[in-house]
Amino acid sequence: MKTVIFACVHSAGRSQMSAAFFNKYKNRQDLIGLSAGTEPASRVHPEVMTVMSEVGIDLSQAKPTLLTEDLAKSAALLVTMGCGDKCPYVPGLQIIDWSLKDPKGQGLEQVRLIRDEIEQLVLDLIKANDL
Repeated sequence: MKTVIFACVHSAGRSQMSAAFFNKYKNRQDLIGLSAGTEPASRVHPEVMTVMSEVGIDLSQAKPTLLTEDLAKSAALLVTMGCGDKCPYVPGLQIIDWSLKDPKGQGLEQVRLIRDEIEQLVLDLIKANDL
């Protein structure tokens, strides 16, 4: 199984939504999307769980995970979202950076906009890379 890692700072918002959408829409069964963060939170942001439940995705069991160099080495692709220089460098690993607002503490309307932008980015990623 190959992994596509979606990484943000807290692994509690953007990366959780990205991994969930990736796992919903991916075309290949040999891939799995994972969420990770450079400074993982204790839980997924409640506003993120709310807006994802609105589109039928349950993140109540999702847990923020630390992005380590070993985890990154196992990935086929690393998609970063705001972790900047704190994301590990792995020679040969394809890295894509998405400039997305952090949903933490935002109102539901703003988080919905971020969710919808992430969904489209994931769909574009899958299509462009035949994933």
